[in-house]
Amino acid sequence: MRQIIAMGGGGFSMEPDNPLLDLYILNQVDKVKPKICFIPTASGDADNYIKRFYDFFNEQNCHPSHLSLFSPPTRDLERFILLQDIIYVGGGNTKNLLALWKEWDLDRILKKAWNEGVILAGISAGAICWFDEGVTDSFGDGLEPIKCLGFLNGSCCPHYDGEADRRPAYQKLVETSSIQAGIALDDGVAVHYKELELYKVVSSRPDAKAYRVLFEEQVVEIEIPAQFLGSLKAD
Repeated sequence: MRQIIAMGGGGFSMEPDNPLLDLYILNQVDKVKPKICFIPTASGDADNYIKRFYDFFNEQNCHPSHLSLFSPPTRDLERFILLQDIIYVGGGNTKNLLALWKEWDLDRILKKAWNEGVILAGISAGAICWFDEGVTDSFGDGLEPIKCLGFLNGSCCPHYDGEADRRPAYQKLVETSSIQAGIALDDGVAVHYKELELYKVVSSRPDAKAYRVLFEEQVVEIEIPAQFLGSLKAD
């Protein structure tokens, strides 16, 4: 089954004392110790980011690793990726992420992995990259649309409540048809897709939400109910 879990914000990098979203991701693999690989391309392989990944996941029941395109662990990236159970993509500059992935053929490899049942997950840039389009600050000042991998239909906007300009910017882009209608994610929210359908919305914060954002004579924002993982087992 093809699965993607996209987070608007949260996880080990934003909520170091709140493991709910990361544990939810791990729990989707029916193995005692799943293999989870971090891809920090969007951050330029920031050492501190990689360290925080290992600080958290080394304490969990899993086998963590990371893939650097600046210091590749192997020439056979396809085999390396296909041996994983989960690919977890970090945040940062989406434009640079997409450019480097295409240069290394990683976009094709990740699509193959997805089709073969490897779970794809990520936060911020690592969330919007899976959609047709996303809202990004990769170009400098301001928020703009960016064409992404197109594994999932529509557009995605992360940090919907976490950055003051995200909500108005995304709604304006949708209103002017500068970007497709899509889904907006508060910090602390993840959308879980099975095949191409939205299976579940989960949150690590009680008030965090996801929304469908579309234009029907005016911008329409439809809240999608989220399951707060703090009150239920993260299954």
